[in-house]
Amino acid sequence: MMKATLTLKPSRTKSERLWEEAKSLIPGGVNSPVRSFRAVGGTPLFIDRGFGSKIYDVDGKEYIDYVMSWGPLILGHANAELTDALRKVLMKGTSFGAPTEGEVELAQHIRDFMPSLEKVRLVSSGTEAVMSALRLVRAFTRREKILKFEGCYHGHVDTLLVKAGSGALSTGAPTSAGLPRGLLEKTLIASYNDLSAVQSIFEKEGKEIACVIVEPIAGNMGVIPPRSGFLELLREITKRYNTLLVFDEVITGFRVGLGGAQERYGVTPDLTILGKIIGGGLPIGAFGGRKEIMDLLAPEGPVYQAGTLSGNPLSVACGNTMLKILSRKNTYEVLEEKGASLEEAIQKEFLKRKLKGFVSRVGSLFTLFFGISSAATYQDLETLNKKQYKRFFHECLKRGVYFPPSPFEASFLSLAHSAQDLEKTKEVFSEVLRILS
Repeated sequence: MMKATLTLKPSRTKSERLWEEAKSLIPGGVNSPVRSFRAVGGTPLFIDRGFGSKIYDVDGKEYIDYVMSWGPLILGHANAELTDALRKVLMKGTSFGAPTEGEVELAQHIRDFMPSLEKVRLVSSGTEAVMSALRLVRAFTRREKILKFEGCYHGHVDTLLVKAGSGALSTGAPTSAGLPRGLLEKTLIASYNDLSAVQSIFEKEGKEIACVIVEPIAGNMGVIPPRSGFLELLREITKRYNTLLVFDEVITGFRVGLGGAQERYGVTPDLTILGKIIGGGLPIGAFGGRKEIMDLLAPEGPVYQAGTLSGNPLSVACGNTMLKILSRKNTYEVLEEKGASLEEAIQKEFLKRKLKGFVSRVGSLFTLFFGISSAATYQDLETLNKKQYKRFFHECLKRGVYFPPSPFEASFLSLAHSAQDLEKTKEVFSEVLRILS
C-alpha cells in the first residue's frame, strides 16, 4: 500500500505576514504607491534597518541598495555625522512652531550653493513646495495656465497630476481620478525634450502661461537628460513671454552637483523646488528664487502659505550637516567615477548578451532601460520591455541587489557604495543578463 505524500506549504516570511496585515489596515498596503511592487509583482520588502550601502529586511536578508530612499541618502544609510547631529538636536526638542537658528543656517547654505535662490521658504515635502510655488507664480504673473512635460512628476499636486511620471506611471494611472476638470484646463502639456512643441504652445497661449515647470533632468520616467538646447530654449522663451521658469530639482538638487542641474547646464530658473536631500532623508522641502517673487509670500506679501512643521529642527540639523559634508573636496568626482564604472560594465553586458537595452546616466543617477536603445522623450518609452525589467528586478533581488520596483524610476549611487559593492553588482548584472538573453 502506497503512503500518501504530504505536501507542506512553505512557511511565510515576516514580510509576507506584514504585507497581509498592512493590506487590511492601509489602502493597498502601502503609504506611497510605488512601494507596493505593483509594477514588478511579488511581496514588497519590509525594511528593518539600513547601514552604509546596505538595507536589511525584517527577515534578516541583506541587499545592496540602489534606491537610497529615492535619492536623498547620498551619504548612505545611518551616516555617523548625520545621526550624531540628530542626536544632539533631539535632546533639545523635536518641534517648536517657532523660528530656530538652524533654519537660517540652512537657508544660507542653500543660497550659497544655489545663488538663484535669493530667498528660500522651507516646507515639509517636495509636493508642498510645488503646490506653494504654483500659487506664488500665479500671483506674481497674474496668469493661471501652467506648462508641464509629459512623464515629469512634481508631486501629487492636483494641477500637475496630468500625464505624470513616477508611481503614477508604475500603477498605470498617469492621470489621477478626483481631479476637477476646470482645474486641469489650466494645465498645458508638452513632450519633454521637444523644442518645437514648446514653441508651438507659446505661439498660441504664451501670454496666458504663468510658468513652465520642468525636471531639468527627467528622473520620474527613468533618467532622461535634456537635449542640447532644450533648457536654454525654455529660459529664452519664458523670458520673451514674461513667464516664470521653475526647475523641480527634488531629485537633481545637490545630487548631480553642489549647484544642482542649473549649475551643471548653466541655465538659471526663476524659482527652484528642492526636496528630501536637503534634510538628509528626513521630511523636508523648499522653494526659492528671485527676491521680488518670494517677497509676495505672507507675512511679507498677500500669498498665504504656512506649516507648523516647516523648518523642523531635526530635518534642518540633518540638512545643515549634509550640505557641509557634500561641499567637501572631490565629493562629486567620486560619485561620477562610481557611476561611470557601473555604466561601462552594464553597457558591455548588454552588448555581450546581445540584449536590446541601455543605461541612461547623469552623475550618480541612472536607469536601466530594457527593449529600447535610446530615450529622449516619453514617447520613446512606449516599447519599453516591462516584463524583462520585472524579471531582472526579481533575479537581482534573489542575489541581494535592490533596484527600484518599477522600470520608470531612477537608481541612486551613494558615497557609501564601496568598490566591493560595485564589483558584486557587476557580477550580478552579468549573471542576470545571461539568464535574460
